[in-house]
Amino acid sequence: MKFIKVDNAEQGSEATFQIIKEELEKDRLHTIGLATGNTMVPVYEKWVNSDLDFSNVTTFNLDEYVGISADSPNSYAYFMHEHLFDKKQFKETFLLNGLAENLEEECKRYEDLLEEHGLDLQLLGVGENGHIAFNEPGTSFDSVTHVAKLAESTLNVNSQLFANDEKIPDTALSLGISSILRAKKIVLLAFGERKRAALEKLLEGHVTTEWPITKLLHHGDVTIITDLEL
Repeated sequence: MKFIKVDNAEQGSEATFQIIKEELEKDRLHTIGLATGNTMVPVYEKWVNSDLDFSNVTTFNLDEYVGISADSPNSYAYFMHEHLFDKKQFKETFLLNGLAENLEEECKRYEDLLEEHGLDLQLLGVGENGHIAFNEPGTSFDSVTHVAKLAESTLNVNSQLFANDEKIPDTALSLGISSILRAKKIVLLAFGERKRAALEKLLEGHVTTEWPITKLLHHGDVTIITDLEL
């Protein structure tokens, strides 16, 4: 596990850019798992304002809220189009459908696509409680793409990001922990004091489902980019 210490999120975005650029130049990036949220906005902005060529890259998003349409400003599909997909060309972009009539079938469809394509690199953020994607504390390490119940702490944080008066759903579709760990390379970004507890648990070296981030200790190629002194 490699740590890259930066001074702020802007430097972290540049460090991420350099990793992506190198993987593209060495022809090692054909599939990539993408994350959403405020941490990722400057990351994608750098990609958009660059000459990076993603036309041969297929993407998979980590998660999506249940019950929100893709054209809602609160959906992760909307986020991805606003910040990346409408500005950069990709070979294919796969997104979870939170309005699917059968959510279990939707999860299986997505997991099958993941297994078919594989992931060369997975971008991750981390929640204050150590969740990765929407794999909350207690989620099985064997989990694949599934319907996830969101923790109260996650709802409190994410509701602040919701536009208009739309109510934040308490369920989402999410890649499972084993789905994420199948990626050849993982890059996790964590900025600000609210992420300290999760990273400190990771550094303790004890793998526990109560802190899902700790499962990354069992992966062979993880880079953590953070502005925290640990």
